[in-house]
Amino acid sequence: MTELTHFYDLFKPSHYAIALDIDREKKLISGQTTIDGTATQAAISIHQKDLAIETVQANGETVPFTVDNAADAINISLKAAGDVTLAITYTAPLTDSMMGIYPSYYEVAGQRKQLIGTQFETNFARQAFPGVDEPEAKATFDLAVKFDEQPGETIIANMPEERVVDGYHYFATTVRMSTYLIAFAFGDLQSKLMTTKSGVQVGVFATKAHQPKELDFALDIAKRSIEFYEDFYQTPYPLPHSWQLALPDFSAGAMENWGLVTYREAYLTLDPDNTALDTKQLVATVIAHELAHQWFGDLVTMKWWDDLWLNESFANMMEYVAIDAIEPDWHIWELFQTSDVPAALSRDATDGVQSVHVQVENPAEIDALFDAAIVYAKGARMLVMVRALIGDNALRQGLKAYFEAHQYGNATGADLWAALGEAAKMDVGAMMQSWLEQPGYPVVTASVIDGQLTLKQAQFFIGDGQATGRQWQIPLNSNYSAVPAIMKDQAVVLGNYDDLRTAAGEPFRLNVGNNSHFIVKYDQQLLDDITSHAEELDAISKLQLLQDLRLLAEGNQLSYAEVVPLLTRFADDPATVVNAALYRVAGDLKRFVTPDSADETALKQLYNKLSQTQLARLGWTPKKGEANDDQLTRPYVLSASLYAENEAAITTAHQLFTANQDRLATLPADTRVFILTNEVKHFGSQALFDELLEAYRQTSDASYKADIRVALTSTPDPELIRQIVAQFENADTIKPQDLRGWFRGVLANDKGQQVAWDWIRNDWQWLEDTVGGDMEFTTYITVITGIFKTAERLAEFKAFFEPKLNTPGLTREIKMDIRVIETRVALINSEKAAVNEAVQAAIQ
Repeated sequence: MTELTHFYDLFKPSHYAIALDIDREKKLISGQTTIDGTATQAAISIHQKDLAIETVQANGETVPFTVDNAADAINISLKAAGDVTLAITYTAPLTDSMMGIYPSYYEVAGQRKQLIGTQFETNFARQAFPGVDEPEAKATFDLAVKFDEQPGETIIANMPEERVVDGYHYFATTVRMSTYLIAFAFGDLQSKLMTTKSGVQVGVFATKAHQPKELDFALDIAKRSIEFYEDFYQTPYPLPHSWQLALPDFSAGAMENWGLVTYREAYLTLDPDNTALDTKQLVATVIAHELAHQWFGDLVTMKWWDDLWLNESFANMMEYVAIDAIEPDWHIWELFQTSDVPAALSRDATDGVQSVHVQVENPAEIDALFDAAIVYAKGARMLVMVRALIGDNALRQGLKAYFEAHQYGNATGADLWAALGEAAKMDVGAMMQSWLEQPGYPVVTASVIDGQLTLKQAQFFIGDGQATGRQWQIPLNSNYSAVPAIMKDQAVVLGNYDDLRTAAGEPFRLNVGNNSHFIVKYDQQLLDDITSHAEELDAISKLQLLQDLRLLAEGNQLSYAEVVPLLTRFADDPATVVNAALYRVAGDLKRFVTPDSADETALKQLYNKLSQTQLARLGWTPKKGEANDDQLTRPYVLSASLYAENEAAITTAHQLFTANQDRLATLPADTRVFILTNEVKHFGSQALFDELLEAYRQTSDASYKADIRVALTSTPDPELIRQIVAQFENADTIKPQDLRGWFRGVLANDKGQQVAWDWIRNDWQWLEDTVGGDMEFTTYITVITGIFKTAERLAEFKAFFEPKLNTPGLTREIKMDIRVIETRVALINSEKAAVNEAVQAAIQ
């Protein structure tokens, strides 16, 4: 049902008083909501979902109302337009959907407990209280919560608690804010608190299943992030406190509720004594992302969901800006280059992909906007381009003006470009229009034609694509001075190549730094010049070379066989970013081999050749004080050597397992997953399976849980695979929030693919009922798409998903993913022989 009229057009709330009485045992919410506002006409609608409405009063008098569940609406007939106070009583269920108000489950000392929390983005506040549940409908809120309280329990919310009367906990009136940012939680919590330089109280909260020290890292990062943002934005943090809460069950990664940010436990709590550096970096960037939203998203909010990118892209960029400032030794922008950038480049090259800015009205379609590779990663890359163009001074000046103009209100993308453009004295909006309003990105072909160095832009596709003559304003970032800063035309001639090459004294290159959202196809002369000087390139430039060649191979503009020889040239590079790009290409080569074939044996020999020198250099045991690059590169090398079935690596991993069999959780977090996986694959048994599955159930260490999941799903034993799949629907073992990782692990296992594929087809309705309201639900389809590579699987995929094409929120994903698998199957058919010949040549 499409919402042709936003309810805010009919009724503009100014203040809510919400009283909730929550009975955990009965799983029942009894509520009373009073809303002050202005009706623009006598017939108004406000939102509700799954609420049993008992009474509706306007200005103290009972008024007629009807409930339209299809529209999530209460239709109310007032006597007249104008100022009105609505009072609504209702009941609602406490569900296990991880939406609205819901319980999280966990165990302490064998006792099952629950923690009540909330998740209201995108449009689930209407499951907790009636109101105008749209981002533009900002109001102030008074929240009072009563519950079946036990001694020692804690309740927290967006604002500080002020008093307790008749069992109700009353919280201070909020600032003007959107409904989707309201949050509260209660249960048996522990916490640690600090205060920022400006007096903001910062706290981290978690269940008592965690050791107290697991809160320390997040508390430090949160405090320093808020201090950084107050300085960078030149705008004070607007609330008295900033609570960070780890929820045992949580559908998203984290959520920026104003003053009470909620997280998956994996993204907030960690053991400071045994957590890998990449996990610390991930947790830090997630915290910095959510805290960036406290200004950009919360203080100033998008007007409607079509500008969702405005929130997410900006926070995605700022998480790196913040962590780079507070932990400069991490070189965190390298993580952006190895995670966000390749995700955006792959997804954005598929015909049919959404643009960053998308028109949307139907509430069922809103969650489909959360395409992480586009709204988060590509959008962030657009803003990185803007930052590089205008500089930090103009960025900060523009943001300060933007916050001052729109604080406690709403804004659009045009408002941001206007503020930044004014500060930078340039038309930022004109350049960004070409990137945000049209999908895809260009490949710039650099060629020497009749002696002239010539550039041409055209949309880049992986697979078939409908070229519609799109053009972009491209920041070229060349190392040659003759190249314009921005390429606005379809083609540009730069001058005599020989003269330019002589003057520059180095190979011609574009997109130096890899910050602009395009790839480069050099003709053979230019490419040979670059590769003959490849060892002189910096790490990001090596990454970029491998990245662009990989994408061109995916797009069938050159052969993967041409990329294979480069791998051995870069194999001993110590830089993490180079290894990330190298093993991404090497991983793609697995598509071209059949399991247990001579071609796979050759590919394993190549993996051994790529990894053996680094394996000898780095070893299995992390060294005190070693370089960050070494810590972050070791996992690539160990993974490669185990895929290669390197006997020494298998033996060493087995010895490490045996020596630590009674304390597996204490194995170094950098290498633990490889030790466990090796043991399950090569020395597995029912007893080991049972031991690890029980450890998975018992531990509260999210990183250890993830390691066990990876290890168990790699088993080659068909009976053990069946036992794993039998646990998919047992929430006491595998929480619904974690199921996708288990499903993907089994599906990616050649021995388990059929069982996992049968499960999801047979139990799709159960999956939809359990996590269907989750904004990440469509990623189950994406996961399948990332693995399937045969014509048979393509036919099965189409047979199952094509009948679901008209399901709101799934249409684009299914269409795109069919295209992705079709492209992969065609590529393998055309390239298989050449790629495997190149692999054979590389191991000679």
